[in-house]
Amino acid sequence: MDLADLNPAALMRQTLLGMSRNDQLRQVIEKAPVSRDVVHRFVGGASTDEVLRVAGELVDTHRLVTVDYLGEDTLDPVMAEHTRDAYVDVLGAMSGAGLTQDGTVEVSLKLSALGQALGRDGNRIALDNARTICQAAANAGTTVTLDMEDHTTTDQTLSVLHDLRQDWPWVGAVLQSYLYRTEQDCRDLSGEGSRVRLCKGTYKEPESVAFQDKADVDRSYVRCLKVLMEGQGYPMIATHDPRLVEIATVLADKAERSEDSFEFQMLLGIRPEEQLRLAASGARMRVYVPYGDEWYGYLMRRMAERPANLGFFLRGLATRG
Repeated sequence: MDLADLNPAALMRQTLLGMSRNDQLRQVIEKAPVSRDVVHRFVGGASTDEVLRVAGELVDTHRLVTVDYLGEDTLDPVMAEHTRDAYVDVLGAMSGAGLTQDGTVEVSLKLSALGQALGRDGNRIALDNARTICQAAANAGTTVTLDMEDHTTTDQTLSVLHDLRQDWPWVGAVLQSYLYRTEQDCRDLSGEGSRVRLCKGTYKEPESVAFQDKADVDRSYVRCLKVLMEGQGYPMIATHDPRLVEIATVLADKAERSEDSFEFQMLLGIRPEEQLRLAASGARMRVYVPYGDEWYGYLMRRMAERPANLGFFLRGLATRG
């Protein structure tokens, strides 16, 4: 395909995906002072010790934390086991530091990183690895949330969620408001004790399954959030949009929810002053902290999935608010 035939958004997407696979460019970016500032702001480090320090600093400011060991689309069983073991290790370290009590620091995980794509046995492998992580979380006194990926894995992920909740009913789900199906999924998962993180969605999805217009995605988010707030579960409101934060607060008041019956979630490094404001107001405010060696690909892929994320990250770097 001739690059001249691509629209600016598609060209940007292809460029960023190419950058995500370029090891030489990664080395240059890693060494650049400005790049290091970006990485340190948006990623909790490469090692368990580094993310432990970042999580501790966030907890000291009355924020909650969910930790994500970076990696996805694993096609190697050994790598899936490595990811599993990394979660067990970080849970043990967080517990040893006294950070996991009552779910103060929990973990988020992607089933694709645990082997979901490994052929016909992928779902079983991912489920077995997730079971090991859930048991480690239970031992540490905390919880696990299953991240949602592209729409082709939604049913598989919800099936694994159902299986895990047989033993650990506190396992959290993630739903994405840009999918047409999500409002019904919210109804299905709004029962007592069900932890559901609602986000807009970051993957590039076709018009056949997802809203394409930002306003439609936002309206769907509000409809889904209303279902969750009126349900018996525990909504986790993942958004940096000030208007949606305000709407969530109004819906919580209308549903007569106490401050400890729902929480807000934001990415590490995005709107930190707003995070602190919400935490100081008495709201439960959880920060999503990715870490691990795969930070470079993570940043580039997140921006490639939706090129608007590039401006989002750059604005986040330019302002502390």
